[in-house]
Amino acid sequence: MLLNGILPLLIAYWPIVLISSLAAFLLSNKFWKGLNRYPGHWLAGYTNWWRFFDVWGRAHQWTLIRLHREHGDVVRLGPNVLSFGDPKAIKVIYGLNKGMVKSDFYPVQQAVSKGQRLPSLFSTVDEEYHAKYRRCVNSAFAMSSLVNYEPLVSSTLGVFLDKTQEVYASTGRMCNFSQWLQFFAFDVIGDLTWSKRLGFVEENRDVDGIIAFLNSFLSYAGPIGQMPTLDLLLEKNPIRLFAQRIGLSNAVFPVTLFAQTRSAERFSSIQKIKAFGLPEDEANPRGVDLLSKFAQATHDHPEFMNDTQILTSCVSMVFAGSETTAISLSSIFYFLLKHPRVYRNLMRELDEAVATGAIEARENKTVSWAEAQKLPYLDAVIQESFRLHPAAGLILERIVPAQGMDILGDFIPGGTIVGCNAWILHRRPEVFGADVDVFRPERWIEADPAQLKEMKATMFQFGAGARTCIGRNVSLLEVYKLVPSFLRRFEIELEHPEKEWKTHNAWFVRHSEFNTRFRPREVPLSQ
Repeated sequence: MLLNGILPLLIAYWPIVLISSLAAFLLSNKFWKGLNRYPGHWLAGYTNWWRFFDVWGRAHQWTLIRLHREHGDVVRLGPNVLSFGDPKAIKVIYGLNKGMVKSDFYPVQQAVSKGQRLPSLFSTVDEEYHAKYRRCVNSAFAMSSLVNYEPLVSSTLGVFLDKTQEVYASTGRMCNFSQWLQFFAFDVIGDLTWSKRLGFVEENRDVDGIIAFLNSFLSYAGPIGQMPTLDLLLEKNPIRLFAQRIGLSNAVFPVTLFAQTRSAERFSSIQKIKAFGLPEDEANPRGVDLLSKFAQATHDHPEFMNDTQILTSCVSMVFAGSETTAISLSSIFYFLLKHPRVYRNLMRELDEAVATGAIEARENKTVSWAEAQKLPYLDAVIQESFRLHPAAGLILERIVPAQGMDILGDFIPGGTIVGCNAWILHRRPEVFGADVDVFRPERWIEADPAQLKEMKATMFQFGAGARTCIGRNVSLLEVYKLVPSFLRRFEIELEHPEKEWKTHNAWFVRHSEFNTRFRPREVPLSQ
């Protein structure tokens, strides 16, 4: 009876009912658990659609910088999303045993194989699963393992330098430097993971369209991650995944297929390692690759590490191991070319190091990891590039535990998504100086020990806490070897010095229109 009386009213006044319901929903968002006390864009408190469209605009990092400079240390980005700009929030949000878990932003980036998600160390939101997984593979990424990987990086580096000479320096051709560096990063990942370059550099092309796929996928994941339920309607549609599981659809992520194909080429040797472990008495001058280390982890932890985890680990190397490193390399070279004084100072340091024997005068002009560690100005240039252009352009989201918690004197209710963004943290004047928007490597040399410690603690390009990027040491190995080696071998010029490059924040802030020309470098007579 009650329904019979209400239904005609709802039909008769449906516009009013609809508008009233929408208004109630928006107001509920606005005042959700008292978060209306935090400033931000006026639309952010009402709906996540504001955040979605701002990220879709590919310049979200600049929006965040403007909002934090206008409103202060805490900015509201959505009905239940807060961005923290104070570096002291890092330990609170990302510290150990804080009860924080990753948000649903991360599973959007999971690869798929045969209808099954492949949760990686990066994309899983299950902290127990992450802890077990990390214990299995941690040794493969430890700093002590770099000695095993350097021969593999050196192998690709030599080919990259020679190919640069052949294709660009000797012909005068213009180079899309960002893409060329990404080709290098991909071939390094091939050598590190499968002991085989994948052909990006030798063939000077995007093998199997993997880079194009990654660019497209990250451009999807960035904005969709702001409203993860959209992913369940699109890429991770349950019906679509079910069709793959029962064989009605053969769709597979190209990156997954790429990793499966590369790993299948090593099937027999990997099976032996899984069964018997890596031979301890067998020297390998080229180093032990990551696929072998992952197989060793299966031998050591058969209760957890299986073929799916091996595949997931390889896919993760392709997903994250190339994009972020290529972005970092591009940034370093771009800032050098835009600041000739810094370029000259760095070249002076390199030349003096060769003259004094700190760098061995190799025929191909490469620089070893150990040698690069002795170059303070090189380190300052790299750190300053990391500071001004960190790869990740969105906040690293975490969910406040149900009981709520205190973050820098404010009680934040449970269920709130909180996070920090490296683009904000790296521009704190009280940490880095008043000229935070200026590329000035000298700040890393001039700082006293206490200030330097604070600066390093604020750097967030690899994240922080238990979820710090596990591949950071591998990335640093590539960066510290390639930059000085390339600079010793070639002189670099911008094709259009008057132009600024373009950035595209697709979760990782990549670049375009970074065009250069190279010529063989004339070594000073003192060498």
